[in-house]
Amino acid sequence: MKKVLKYLKNYRVHAIIGPLFKLFEAVLELSVPLVVASIADIGIANGDRSYIVKMCLLLIIMGAAGLACALTAQYFAAKAACGASAELRSALFEKIQTLSFPQLDRIGTPTLITRMTSDINQVQTGINLTLRLLLRSPFVVFGAMIMTFAVGAAAPATAAVFAVTIPVLLVVVFIILTAGVPLYRKSRTKLDAVTGKVSSNLAGARVLRAFCMEDNENAEFAERSESLTKMQIVAGRISGLLNPLTYVIINIAIIALLYYSADGVDTGLLTQGQMIALYNYMTQILVELIKMANLIITVTKSIACAGRISAVMDENADMLKVAGTNTVDANAPVLSLRDVDFRYAGASGDALKNINITLKKGQKLGVIGGTGSGKTTLAALIPRFYDATGGEVLVNGRNVREYGETELRSRIGYVAQNVELFRGTVRDNIKWGKPDATDEEIMAALNAAQLKEIKSGEENTLDIEVGQNGRNLSGGQRQRLTIARALVRRPEILILDNSSSALDQLTEANLLRAISELDFAPSVLVISQRAVSVRGCDQILVLDGGEPVGVGSHEELYAACEIYREICDSQMGGASI
Repeated sequence: MKKVLKYLKNYRVHAIIGPLFKLFEAVLELSVPLVVASIADIGIANGDRSYIVKMCLLLIIMGAAGLACALTAQYFAAKAACGASAELRSALFEKIQTLSFPQLDRIGTPTLITRMTSDINQVQTGINLTLRLLLRSPFVVFGAMIMTFAVGAAAPATAAVFAVTIPVLLVVVFIILTAGVPLYRKSRTKLDAVTGKVSSNLAGARVLRAFCMEDNENAEFAERSESLTKMQIVAGRISGLLNPLTYVIINIAIIALLYYSADGVDTGLLTQGQMIALYNYMTQILVELIKMANLIITVTKSIACAGRISAVMDENADMLKVAGTNTVDANAPVLSLRDVDFRYAGASGDALKNINITLKKGQKLGVIGGTGSGKTTLAALIPRFYDATGGEVLVNGRNVREYGETELRSRIGYVAQNVELFRGTVRDNIKWGKPDATDEEIMAALNAAQLKEIKSGEENTLDIEVGQNGRNLSGGQRQRLTIARALVRRPEILILDNSSSALDQLTEANLLRAISELDFAPSVLVISQRAVSVRGCDQILVLDGGEPVGVGSHEELYAACEIYREICDSQMGGASI
């Protein structure tokens, strides 16, 4: 919680002014029963109308002052809570950007979304209520207790009513909180599950409808939602006992108070005004104890949410830069993988085994294999999205672990298997590859990617709006746009991870030819399941179950590698493709 509260440091003044004005309001509230008592004992008892009017005006002034204090406290508390939560949200977002792929895999997207939204909102509510009530409610409760002992000192029985009632109320509040708070914590985990289901359904809405799986997904969502609802209902029922139990206790106490106070009035130990004051103080204690209980529930939930946020903020970088040489060997291959093994966290076996490849300046290396053979995993090791668990990945003769993240990835143009585009114009999306790219550079990249125009009749291709993830573009246009985004940065290594699967063979051939003719001559890693896509590469690596089963040219592999030959024979006529 301390790491979350540190974001209040820029709102120290607000965090002081808010509770301070709440204390002013509490002092005024504690004074009201005394004024009412004086009206009864002096004004009404003596028939002094002018005194009654004067005291009523004083009550109005006190009410107006209390309202002003409350509004001032509300304003500063809300500003501190909203400002701190905004800074926390920004800090959490920045932290998420620094997490490695293994960390993102382990934590999970749904829970990160929940922590960015619902958890931070809960923390904001907790801070707001804390600034408003943490000092005020205890001050009113104990202040009212002191005032009752002062007012009812002549009648010990009335003081005894308060002495018994308040501990009983505190015990009830403690028991309910002890039973209810753990359930609120568990409900956060179930909320993660519901969020994950919603997120996956929105991302795969088209596939879901294409296979008519709406009913199944609705049923699974209903099951998760019902589980969350049941947990929240149980927690709500336990918390719901708070008000009726406290009201029962307080009303019993009020009956006892009235009984003993009336007896004190009859014997002359108390005045009627004092009896009214004692009743008002009992009511104030009831209201403030309920506020305190609700505050404790809210703060406890906020602490649980703050802990979930702090767990992300405490994540340490697990892919640190390793000290080593900062020089680049001009004679070294652009890319080398030496005896590389890789295993995902928690997996029972290696995803890659004993990978050895070399890619020189301007060469093309094709990687082919069946689904799940490790092609995309291999591509992810080069920009160091994951660290190899064995062997070395070298770029220009240096281990990728020795590079800074920006230094390494600025040398690489990575086109992922899954197309990711962002809402904005074509120009905005291309500039992700190079923020200062000119329109001429962007158009050159689009031309090389075989995307001279996106829509016929448009005057300026660069100003065409791209929907979220390119929803308004065809699959081939989206793939070529991501290729252009990689080309505009003029990378030393270009990784095409199955990035032409939506293109026809002619367009794909033109694309690869255009890449070969680029003036900066990138080394290209072409990953594909289609033999026609890798046939023209200088070397082809064939993977099966994460292991290399063949390396060589198309002709060499067709003659010597059975798996490659089977791929070719199943795709358009074998060696003649």
